[in-house]
Amino acid sequence: MIYVSKAQLVPEGDGVTVKRLMPVANLRNFDPFVLWDHFDIEGGSFPPHPHRGFEAVTWLFTGDMRHADNLGNDDTVRAGGAQRFTAGRGIVHSEMPEGRAAGIQLWINLPRRLKGIAPDYQQAGAVPENRDGDARVRHIVGRKGAIRLHTDVEYLDVTLPQGASWKHDIPDGWRGIVYAVEGGLAIGGQAVAAGQAALIEQETSVTIRTVTDVSCSGASAGRWPSQSTSAVRSWTEAVWFAPGANADLNRGK
Repeated sequence: MIYVSKAQLVPEGDGVTVKRLMPVANLRNFDPFVLWDHFDIEGGSFPPHPHRGFEAVTWLFTGDMRHADNLGNDDTVRAGGAQRFTAGRGIVHSEMPEGRAAGIQLWINLPRRLKGIAPDYQQAGAVPENRDGDARVRHIVGRKGAIRLHTDVEYLDVTLPQGASWKHDIPDGWRGIVYAVEGGLAIGGQAVAAGQAALIEQETSVTIRTVTDVSCSGASAGRWPSQSTSAVRSWTEAVWFAPGANADLNRGK
């Protein structure tokens, strides 16, 4: 089953507007993924603010983003890098772009049993990548990924030239999201334009075909706490997750 949802423009932070896939009125979450923001900002910022109960991954396409928090971390992630904070029982942080910065921020809710863990932070200056046929695949989170989470997530960034395709096998019971950053995609007979996402459930594999040059990102998840993420160029971001293993989630920020 594949259906398409569109990101909405939402004001955020101090003078920032993001393309938000979730939470919005028609898509509150895609458990355990509770927020998906595509940002492209210059001149705005995210001053100090508190979080608890989840983990967040920021994957930067372009520019620099400075992170500072009450744990004493003060680091700048640059284009092609990623960062993760674990809010756990509570963290206060800020994110300040240095010039123009663009990327994806994804929140992964922690299960109830982990909501009280100590907050933490990780930065990766670069992520592993490989070729898979015509696809350039960058591994942000997962077995080959640079970022580690308390939930077993796979997050890939996949770039494809026009007219190419990329097949991704989906473990039994997993669901996923494929978000088009640029260009257009065809997924299971459905058209996905830039700023839209295909939400995928009860499929054993997915083939992503570029209609124009596009880039994607995504994540996927299996039996809780297993997740995975993937992305494609005619740019797509993708996220996969297995529902039904969520008895202890009761998530919340």
